[in-house]
Amino acid sequence: MENIQVGAYNFQIDLSKPLYEQVLQQIRHAIARSDVLPGTKLPSVRELAQQLKINPNTVMRAYQELDRDHLTETRRGQGTFITSDLDTVKQVKKALASEAALAFVSSMKKLGIDRPTAESLLKEVAWHE
Repeated sequence: MENIQVGAYNFQIDLSKPLYEQVLQQIRHAIARSDVLPGTKLPSVRELAQQLKINPNTVMRAYQELDRDHLTETRRGQGTFITSDLDTVKQVKKALASEAALAFVSSMKKLGIDRPTAESLLKEVAWHE
């Protein structure tokens, strides 16, 4: 897995997984973690594609999905920016947290661990900040 810094964004690219999904998810997570602030300009499609050494159409597809989710705003002649709508950012953060919680529950079920035991395990795990 290759780690690439592009402006305020840190991308980890795994060539064994769909690139468009990785770019999309990593930008979503950066927004949810507040690694990038609302109103921050995204790198241009061409710039990001060159830095990540991927096809510009892949980046364009990820940017279009971000736009559809209202996480970005495209300003003609200026570029693409992270939305200034804090409610949208909160909704995305909640959705990502729900996905993570569902993945955890699914993993626990596959291991045959019941809810009380899973909750106990969560309480035992140290949160490193």
